[in-house]
Amino acid sequence: MANGIWIIAEQRGGTLRKISFELVSEGRRLADQSGQPLAVVVIGQGIAEEAKKLASYGAETIYIADAQELANYTPEAYTGVLADLIKEKQPNIVLGGASQQGKELAARLAARLETGLAMDCVGLRLEGDLLIAKRPIYAGKVFAEVVCESARPQMATARPNVFPVLEPDAGRTAEVVTVSVAIKPEDLRTTLVEELADQSGKVDLTEATCIVSGGRGMKGAEHFIILEKMAGVIGASVGASRSAVDAGWRPHSDQVGQTGKVVNPNLYIACGISGAIQHLAGMGSSKVIVAVNKDPDAPIFQKADYGIVGDLFEVVPILEEEFKKIM
Repeated sequence: MANGIWIIAEQRGGTLRKISFELVSEGRRLADQSGQPLAVVVIGQGIAEEAKKLASYGAETIYIADAQELANYTPEAYTGVLADLIKEKQPNIVLGGASQQGKELAARLAARLETGLAMDCVGLRLEGDLLIAKRPIYAGKVFAEVVCESARPQMATARPNVFPVLEPDAGRTAEVVTVSVAIKPEDLRTTLVEELADQSGKVDLTEATCIVSGGRGMKGAEHFIILEKMAGVIGASVGASRSAVDAGWRPHSDQVGQTGKVVNPNLYIACGISGAIQHLAGMGSSKVIVAVNKDPDAPIFQKADYGIVGDLFEVVPILEEEFKKIM
């Protein structure tokens, strides 16, 4: 019988990403509720010591797949390792992150295992052994609760910044299991040719706890400097709407929305963004939304917790100065 809750940890460059700690923390809560064991799978090269950090967040077993062929993420290799391990151990639930990498990996894995997948979840709960996954549909207008009644394992991916991270307990220990890896060269159909690292030093939008975004109202790439300055004061990352990206004012990596990145920060400040449904789908689950727009009828105000009707070029510098007083 399928048993156990598994977390697919995500690492980059040998360092665990924040979503991994969020998932293990939520997995610990579900495991305590159900009495099922909690395990984590970490894939990469030279990641054994980093992986052991997850024990203090509640992992009871840590599976480590360490090989040179796994140093960089490739969907075929990672899917193969996970599928073989899951078929052998047969966990009841497998959870991953709804990041760019996590979504691709989970979709491939679900297909390989012939099971269901609830993507981009903002809530998870158990009814007996059945996982109830809450996810937004219709561009965030409605939330649906979905279940995988028969196929196993039950799979879901969770949005970053949704689940709180537990305080680490140094007294916790975990069994560390080394996974045997046998990857044939012909199984690797994709190869990482070059990795262009972000030199800005800013937190990726999907992991940011505070985001300042600009839209068509910014009137040009050169004006984003006022958002950069305010973001620097409050430690925020800078995003953009699709219209700003399409105009060439910001790179696609900064785009927030249905066709960009789905974000879930504690604070989202939208400047000069009208609030098209595609953009709201990407940031509508933010905990606090502040909108700055000179059009009082802009749709963004219907979603915002706080709204400022005014010229952003006048409002943003004032906000920056006020933030300096309290930071």
